[in-house]
Amino acid sequence: MRHHIGLAVGGGLLAVVVGLVLVGYVWLPADPLTFGEERLSPPSLSHPMGTDWFGRDVFSRVLVGGRMSLAIALAASALGGTLGILVGGLAGYYGGLWDELGMRMADFLIAFPALLLALLLATVLGPGPVGITIAIGVYNVPYFARIVRGAMLTLREQEYVLAARALGAGDGRILLRHLLPNLASPLLVQATVSLSTALLSEAALSYLGLGVQPPYPSWGRMLKEAQSYFALSPWPAVFPGLFLALTVLGLNLVGDGLRDLLDPSLRGLSAWRRP
Repeated sequence: MRHHIGLAVGGGLLAVVVGLVLVGYVWLPADPLTFGEERLSPPSLSHPMGTDWFGRDVFSRVLVGGRMSLAIALAASALGGTLGILVGGLAGYYGGLWDELGMRMADFLIAFPALLLALLLATVLGPGPVGITIAIGVYNVPYFARIVRGAMLTLREQEYVLAARALGAGDGRILLRHLLPNLASPLLVQATVSLSTALLSEAALSYLGLGVQPPYPSWGRMLKEAQSYFALSPWPAVFPGLFLALTVLGLNLVGDGLRDLLDPSLRGLSAWRRP
């Protein structure tokens, strides 16, 4: 059980953060968009995380901002995962031209620095949640594609696949019924990595003004807006940054724990002996 402490800690962190964000759907201590008279006030009973320079409740804005940041990260990871599985599945199963086209596209996307690629796509698509969701999703495609393609090259020659083909099963049935279920473990681990990367990318792009537009908050947008007032009151920057850091830490711990749990070759190894 001690080998999965990281998984338990990461799951606990995610449960707390996601739970608070979900609470924001049904209850908020104040309207996150309404200006107030108490500006840059420290945490208090009426404002647990203080107020910003417009007197808006930071706690309410953190909850609403987390809702937006997590939604973008989930949508971007789902988009990247779906396209990556499609590209990698076709490349690994059919090989030949499909393999060449799919992998050269993956190499082309990986050749760009992550933030530069997302910044370029977000600029072309325009600022806003939709633009950065597509930009982050496209960046994640080659990582899912490479995992699926590498596994497909081995799985397609397994006896149960050859038997299914001999019994007349079509390519679609073999892919969906026999091959993709065997990729659940590595894809689950990659999904946690993709989510943490997507969260950081969303924060970076929102910080640069290409993400969620004011007055609506996201964690990255709140960090951008708070930097000018940090010397007067650090709370509007500390709390969204803390929630972002805890969420990314939780996802990384869960991903590492799932890798240990699902990969038999790593069981019983201490962290420093892992490859």
